[in-house]
Amino acid sequence: MSRREDYEIRTQALLEPIAEANGVSIYDVEYVKEGADYHLCAYIDKPEGVNIQDCENVSRALSDALDREDFIADAYVLEVSSPGLGRALRKDKHLQAAIGEDVEIKLFKPIDKCKEFSGALERFDGESVTILEGETERTFKRADVALIRLAVDF
Repeated sequence: MSRREDYEIRTQALLEPIAEANGVSIYDVEYVKEGADYHLCAYIDKPEGVNIQDCENVSRALSDALDREDFIADAYVLEVSSPGLGRALRKDKHLQAAIGEDVEIKLFKPIDKCKEFSGALERFDGESVTILEGETERTFKRADVALIRLAVDF
């Protein structure tokens, strides 16, 4: 297990009772390096959407728990927020919840000179993701997919 994965798993475990106490669910936990800085991002959600007070309450409690446990060696910025409307679909549970929804897929390498595709998420498994682009089914290897997120129409 990588250090990143360890930090994410341990943070999620700390976050579970905090989320429950605050009436929110955990969408995702991510430990990323952006430039020279590390960010520990906790994404929370609830059916009616989270507000700034939800984020603040969870952030304070999670910060205290992280300070007590002190398992992250690097200096980092803690961020607690909503996953947003165009949320990334990183895990199988995210993909399952998005079946039938419009998604955007970005690939690492182009297919037919195109790296971005969109359509309704039809199905997925450990190896592939299939969308319906109009009347055309397109299947992508998951290893080729850089990002899948919900499409947002304004």
